[in-house]
Amino acid sequence: MPTGPADQSEQSEQSEIRTGPTQKEPAAMAVTVRIPTILRTYTGGAAEVAVEGANLAAVIDALEAAYPGIRARVLDESGRLRRFVNVYVNDDDVRFTEGLATETKDGATLSIIPAVAGG
Repeated sequence: MPTGPADQSEQSEQSEIRTGPTQKEPAAMAVTVRIPTILRTYTGGAAEVAVEGANLAAVIDALEAAYPGIRARVLDESGRLRRFVNVYVNDDDVRFTEGLATETKDGATLSIIPAVAGG
């Protein structure tokens, strides 16, 4: 049985190949939420906040957990988007996609925009 340095090095390399570094789960990226001026009292004045969520409903839940009271300004009593609040995921109006089920992919930008009315 050879026991020279070359044999030990070869065994060490084989061991490294077998054990290799463990793969970590990819870290979930946050969704950036743009907060309109009127709702910034809930976010301590922040114009943008980061939360996690797989879809719009989950993002709103995360917003509510971090900034209590904001959900009631975005959703009505029945849990639907308020009539005069527009929400965009990236550049897509969620009213024309899947509403609260609209997917929010890693790195997405969500914009909450209150409708402006007047004459």
